[in-house]
Amino acid sequence: MIKVKNKKTIRKLAIRSFYSSKTRNIITAIAIALTALLFTSLFALGSGMVKSMKLADIILSGGEGHARLEHMTEQQYQTISSHPLIKENAYCRKLADKIDNDELIKRNTEFLYYDNLGLKFTYTEPTSGHTPMKENEVITDTTTLDMLHIPHQVGSHLSLKLTIHGEKISRDFILAGWWKSYPGVQTGTIIASKAYINAHLNELSNTYYKDHSEAGCITDIIKFADSKNISENLKKVVTDCGFSMDFNDKNYISTGINPLYLSQKSSVSFATIAALCCALILFIFTGYLIIYNIFQISIINNIHFYGLLKTIGTTGHQIYSVINWQVLILSLMGIPFGLCGGFFIGKALLPVLLAQSTLQGNAVITSPNPLIFVAAIIFTLITVFISIRKPARMAVKVSPIEAVRYTDATLKNNKKAKNTQNGSLEKRMAWDNLGRNKKRTILVILSLSLSIVLTNTVFNFSQSVDPEKALKNTYSSDFTIGKSSLLFQCKINAESALNNSVISTIKKQPGFKAGGCQYGCKAEYKSKTTKQTCNNTPDGSFSTHIYGMDKLLLSHLKLIDGKLDANKLATGKYILEGVWVNSRGEMDMTSLNNSVGDTITLNIDGKTQNVTVLGHVIANESNTYDWVSSCFFLPEDVYKKITGKNYVMSYMFDVTKDKETAMEQFLKTYTSDTDQTMSYKSKFTTLSGVMNIRNTVISIGGTISLIIGIIGILNFVNTILTNIIVRRREFAILQSIGMTRKQLVRMLCLEGSFYTLLTVVISVILSITSSIIIVRPICHKIWFLNFKFNFWPLIIIFPLLIILGCLIPYISYKYINKQSIVERLRIE
Repeated sequence: MIKVKNKKTIRKLAIRSFYSSKTRNIITAIAIALTALLFTSLFALGSGMVKSMKLADIILSGGEGHARLEHMTEQQYQTISSHPLIKENAYCRKLADKIDNDELIKRNTEFLYYDNLGLKFTYTEPTSGHTPMKENEVITDTTTLDMLHIPHQVGSHLSLKLTIHGEKISRDFILAGWWKSYPGVQTGTIIASKAYINAHLNELSNTYYKDHSEAGCITDIIKFADSKNISENLKKVVTDCGFSMDFNDKNYISTGINPLYLSQKSSVSFATIAALCCALILFIFTGYLIIYNIFQISIINNIHFYGLLKTIGTTGHQIYSVINWQVLILSLMGIPFGLCGGFFIGKALLPVLLAQSTLQGNAVITSPNPLIFVAAIIFTLITVFISIRKPARMAVKVSPIEAVRYTDATLKNNKKAKNTQNGSLEKRMAWDNLGRNKKRTILVILSLSLSIVLTNTVFNFSQSVDPEKALKNTYSSDFTIGKSSLLFQCKINAESALNNSVISTIKKQPGFKAGGCQYGCKAEYKSKTTKQTCNNTPDGSFSTHIYGMDKLLLSHLKLIDGKLDANKLATGKYILEGVWVNSRGEMDMTSLNNSVGDTITLNIDGKTQNVTVLGHVIANESNTYDWVSSCFFLPEDVYKKITGKNYVMSYMFDVTKDKETAMEQFLKTYTSDTDQTMSYKSKFTTLSGVMNIRNTVISIGGTISLIIGIIGILNFVNTILTNIIVRRREFAILQSIGMTRKQLVRMLCLEGSFYTLLTVVISVILSITSSIIIVRPICHKIWFLNFKFNFWPLIIIFPLLIILGCLIPYISYKYINKQSIVERLRIE
């Protein structure tokens, strides 16, 4: 075969043919733009989420260092920092045991020094101002500044009350700079200069292993060449430098690995990968539905044109080239709009998606990464070329004679004749028209059904959010009130005791139902059978907490095993052990330290008492103040007798439904204005978070449903409009033999109605199936979901769909009816 240089001719033919189908071009370009928009928003959302969560993990884990060596002296730091395995290390020194400013009682704040690398590792570099240089200069986070009522201005004055080795000291400082606080970080940080350390070296000696005072202690934050074998590398560094990681050795040095690197497993779960793959497949299928349909109708419409090309010698490969050139032009028209729109949609949705994360909006990272756009373009083009493959093959394979004879109404001759006596003429013709191209009909119905099913699935997910289920593992009472030093700084002592006048005030509030007092103190215990390994003291005992509960609160405890026998507990010879359960209802089995029947020896301020474990109960954030790997519960009277401590630590109470908001507002005002030393916890804070999750599901799922819905409607409009345009001559023939305009419009409206009625049937079946197969199993696994199926979104959507099914054919016919019957009869 002789090769002919005809690429330029093919390109010119494709462009001229392209301009002859303006309506198709506009609809196809919009479809491609929407497909690109879906992919871009998905990739922008995914990229931003990964970056944001990575930053969140780093900050919450304490920074970028692989490991820390703590409570060191200057000499120890110099010895270890020179080890060849250490690639980088940052210097941190604690400058006070605590900050005693009353304004910071609700926020644990540390007074530290970091070198420049330390500031970088811990994300505490000032975003405004400069690093502290002079002795009296400090930098801090914005939340700490706000709590101290210090203006965000360089040179602002702030006074700190410090405890250093037991001595109370007040010092004045100048604000040199600050950084924006991360909401997930619950502690504040105030950082001084190297000049401050040099000026106060006499008070910064390390006495930690004598009196547990942390003032003057040095922490070495180290990074190795990579994150592989951190544990082994850390052990080698410590031993090579002449130290030990054994607590009982004289040369012991405290070490810790960054929690971020404790697990070598991928942070991306199988479920996440599966969800991403499903989303990609869904988007490809959604784009395929409309682009395939448009090109199939377009090629059918132009089948005579392709047949004529074949009669003059055009090869199948050249026809492919013509179609591919047209597709590329349409892609160049549609994809840029989709990329821009998708990026901004992803950027807008990311903060909503991360609203429940610990760092919330401050950690949102959505940058215009070129890879996002490259990936979106690739997947959009894949979708486009998959969609046009079959219609293009049809154009290539058709013979010139078949092309001249071909109409969309061509039926197979082997079908039996149907009885056409039943029903009106318009209804029978409308139904038969749906069967002309069954594949197209199925695709249109699927396209419309997809968005409806997705919308109903999203709604069922959001309605399955169950606040009561979410709260049952966290709060046994509506509110808990106590001193800020207890609830925020975990100071469990007489200084943090609750004043009885506060309890009296609470009881007088409208809507108060019932409440109970909780007592607590620090203690130690010994047991020959305990499984506890941490928080052990030099004499072999373990640190723990003991809680006393009045009758109401004791009845709220949830038993895991053993017995909750009030008579045995009243003897003082039995005790209940707490097992930690998080807000998701997940039990930490490592906190089950003793078995039922084990005997333990309690030690409270030197006073010992032998007791037997009667059973295990759920311990969570509502009935404990500070988790130290173990805790025990006793009745109020027995607690007072064994511990000798009569002061109340906190008060837990319930209110009537109609007064919940009023009580929340009262407590907020009381703890912020009347008595700032007080704080409270509320189950409604958790409830608000759960409802935000519900709103997130609705926002993101609703947006995706809307986009897919637009594509579905566009597909429907395109199918009806193109069918009417293609069949203009056919309609003219029908009218010329006696069909009235009213009958023709009724037939088209019935045809559209049949599309929507079939969509309704398919949508109901798929909605029920997806809810049972997908939504219900997921709800059983997620702690705050309780499966509920709702039909009313379908009830609202279906009438709108039926109206659309009648309206679109009517408007489309109006569009072509401008031509006379004679003009339409002349159309080839």
